[in-house]
Amino acid sequence: MTARLAGKIAVVTGAANGIGQACAALFRAEGAVVVPIDLAGTETACDLLNEAAVTAQFAAIGGQHGRIDVLVNAAAFAVFEWIESLSYEDWRRTLQGELDIVFLPTRAAWPWLKAGGKASVVNFASANARHALEGSPALAHCAGKGGVLAMTRQLAMEGAPHGIRANTIAPGFVRTAATARHLDADPAFEARVLRKSMLKTLGEPDDIAWCAVWLASDEARYVTGADFAVDGGATAW
Repeated sequence: MTARLAGKIAVVTGAANGIGQACAALFRAEGAVVVPIDLAGTETACDLLNEAAVTAQFAAIGGQHGRIDVLVNAAAFAVFEWIESLSYEDWRRTLQGELDIVFLPTRAAWPWLKAGGKASVVNFASANARHALEGSPALAHCAGKGGVLAMTRQLAMEGAPHGIRANTIAPGFVRTAATARHLDADPAFEARVLRKSMLKTLGEPDDIAWCAVWLASDEARYVTGADFAVDGGATAW
């Protein structure tokens, strides 16, 4: 490890599982002081859809450290159903779990991101923000991740005068505990995913986390408003 994030205060949401957990681990290995947040399973527990709780949590983090250098919004929740069976309640829950869960922490962190004069926000769009995957009932998820993509470009514009960069990573299909149920439910699903991939392999959480490390580092100081496809080439053809 090269201590690329030495001295940086990094908040990682969704840090108990999957991509968020991988980000938290690699950020620590690269020298960052990591504040991991999740509903449970981390030393900092917070309901990221509770406005008052999020505001209080980030006020405490900012008060303790004086600034936030990196915010990684990895927490997400989605209901996967075809439109015929997708209830309005589950549609709204998914948009909360894809959009509100990014908006509330980012707004609460904003004064502390400004405080350091040089900060990075890393959000997660998806390959699904740009293409449909045959056999995947992902309507609400696609809408939510498309929203994250657009939201992050706006954050880049609003943050630029304050030294805040904002970018998205768009993962392809990554093998996690959450995605395993899709593979288990349909034995043919993995083959459909791999047909879209140039590299013919599923992603792992560390594949995504290394991109987040770079975006959080000073190596990416001239990068903002960008989207990085880490998807085995799935969206390149």
